[in-house]
Amino acid sequence: MNLFTTPSTIIITCHKRIAPYLENEVKELGFVVDEAFVTGVKLTGTINDCIKLNLNLRCASQVLYSLKQFIAHDGDDIYKNLKDFQWENILPDPGYFSVTSNVNNPTINNSMFANLRVKDAIVDRIRDKRGTRPSTGAELTGTVIHLFWKNEDAEVFIDTSGDSLARHGYRKIPGLAPMLEGLASATINATVWDRVSPFINPMCGSGTLAIEAALIATNRRPGLYRTNYAFMHVQGYDESVYVKEDALLEEQIIDVPALKIIATDYSPKAIENAKKNAIAAGVQKLIEFAVCDFADTAVPADSKGIMMINPEYGERLGDIKELEATYARIGDFMKQKCGGYYGYIFTGNMELAKKIGLKAKRRIEFYNSTIDCRLLEYELYSGSRREAKVEQS
Repeated sequence: MNLFTTPSTIIITCHKRIAPYLENEVKELGFVVDEAFVTGVKLTGTINDCIKLNLNLRCASQVLYSLKQFIAHDGDDIYKNLKDFQWENILPDPGYFSVTSNVNNPTINNSMFANLRVKDAIVDRIRDKRGTRPSTGAELTGTVIHLFWKNEDAEVFIDTSGDSLARHGYRKIPGLAPMLEGLASATINATVWDRVSPFINPMCGSGTLAIEAALIATNRRPGLYRTNYAFMHVQGYDESVYVKEDALLEEQIIDVPALKIIATDYSPKAIENAKKNAIAAGVQKLIEFAVCDFADTAVPADSKGIMMINPEYGERLGDIKELEATYARIGDFMKQKCGGYYGYIFTGNMELAKKIGLKAKRRIEFYNSTIDCRLLEYELYSGSRREAKVEQS
């Protein structure tokens, strides 16, 4: 049986609160979503389908292809069920594999023990069938097997991704408190940005939001920046399928002649790093970088775009008192220079957000790592709101 052409359950995982944006991505690629849940989506497909998903998805973490479901009361049950599985038809010879897991079982207080039972089962099976022992390790550079085990329900997958897809591969210099690329992409997709009008990003740091905006606008996919995936290390892998999907990534890039993305930061070092990251992503010509205070950011007055800012919020960087003044200045900046735009502030501190002095039209929930965050949306009127209403009528 060739798993690359045999349909099975596919689970695509993501960070909490990103699933709605992941689901939209999957549907845009032409797939039917069977179920959406808090940390991902479920569909049916082959590992060849997983190749397409891995290369194109921006918001995903892992693409998992189901091999077997079974009941397991303890670690011995995990071993017995997996020892009987035909791993010699999965792992190349010679092979290197890694095991990851998501475990919630009363008999297990350390997920590493569950990983070890999976490894033991695979190694023993391969040794029995081939007479050699495959190499194992923590680096996700070869075949990756994933165990999901909740109470008595267990399921084993091929993790076709390996390293997380949420890191898009172009960012060489992350900065002090970076936003993960997958999260940045999801927050942009949560806005009303039309991917043509101006995208203004003060306090750009290492440039992640501005770069992701350029990638989204021009349909550049994360697969452009990565050359190794775990699906390449599974028996039956046909490189021609990957080459075809990889070629499509170049073909589907679009040109947006009037695109204007402006990214600023008061730190010359931050702008220098952001430029290097933009060069690595191949979008340096699409972004106008400048060193300045955020309030001095040039905002095109004859356009109706979005302004998106990810200020410090006191969890990891910044002094709270200073940040209160900064948030108040952000509110002034939006009122004075961003008329006609939509303003977006990503923050993990709603007390600081009150200092902005504007009422948010929407509060969109996200997590940044374990920090409960909001993307606040502000509709910024030209002139007074009363004047804007008169113009609209």
